[in-house]
Amino acid sequence: MASSAHKFVTAVLSMLALGAIGGQAQAQSVESFYKGKQITLLVGSGAGGGYDVYARTFGRHFGKYVPGQPAVVVKNMPAAGGMAAANTLYNQSDKDGSTIAAHTNGIAMDPLFGNTAAKFDGRKFNWLGSIGKLQNVCAVWHEHPIKNIEQARAKEFTAAGAGATSNTVIVPRILNALLGTKIKVIAGYEPGQGDVIALESHEVDSVCGLAWSTIKASRGHWIKEKKINILVQMAMEKLPDLPDVPGALELVSGENQKILELILIRQEMGRPFAAPPGVPADRVQALRQAFEATLKDEGFLDEARQAQLDIEPLTGRRIDELLAGAYAAPRAIVDKAAALLNPPGSDK
Repeated sequence: MASSAHKFVTAVLSMLALGAIGGQAQAQSVESFYKGKQITLLVGSGAGGGYDVYARTFGRHFGKYVPGQPAVVVKNMPAAGGMAAANTLYNQSDKDGSTIAAHTNGIAMDPLFGNTAAKFDGRKFNWLGSIGKLQNVCAVWHEHPIKNIEQARAKEFTAAGAGATSNTVIVPRILNALLGTKIKVIAGYEPGQGDVIALESHEVDSVCGLAWSTIKASRGHWIKEKKINILVQMAMEKLPDLPDVPGALELVSGENQKILELILIRQEMGRPFAAPPGVPADRVQALRQAFEATLKDEGFLDEARQAQLDIEPLTGRRIDELLAGAYAAPRAIVDKAAALLNPPGSDK
């Protein structure tokens, strides 16, 4: 009997000791987990593109703010417009915080708009934040007679476009449907290069759907030399650089305004980063804090300025709020927005 009581007390003391050790380990778990390891940063676009430049610039500074200071290794996964990276992060990556992703701006809302290739719920990623918004503009070459949105509604003009799901095809479609413009898209140009070269060489009259930040970074001389006229800006809030250019939301009302607001949430998310679902809460919190600290880091900001990268941070919580609002939109509004983003016959 005494032996049994002794064994019971010993067992209880052992469990208490293990609990204390476990508590100490838990308190140090984030730092001890990351120390001496690496974080894989998936990038849902090809090397050298806008998303890639932002992600690599970020990655060079992020690791020092994560407890344990892990190395950050970038891996490009451009297939299917960033869908491969999103599906991989959600379904295949370890749920331990060792892999994060720099997503394309609209990826989280693809399931909402009926993209069957999206094998994830965009609301269930652990969003860390966004580096910057993605405000698209419609730019017409300076020599063309169309100078403003009113003229763009009265006379047809051409625009260079990439693939069916690219912004340079989607934005003209939205403008035609909701604002009454008469843009004829010439599709099939290489995104980010072929389309802008087509504009410079007068093959087309415009490019509608380029990010303003991309123009500043890669074609800054267009702005300095007044080579383009900006007809309209596609953003939730007008750009400080373009106070006199109308925002698309100013030009629509009623149901069309609700449709456009839903579409523009994709751009508001801009350049978002996420960890997969299921990562321990303390690691998610540490990654979010590291994300926000990186975007305030002077070294990162200096490098971003040199590369002419616009930094307009959104927190992970703000992305959660935007997605909650988008997924709560009336089905009729969602369906009409989806028809503009993914019309029948397009490659979703």
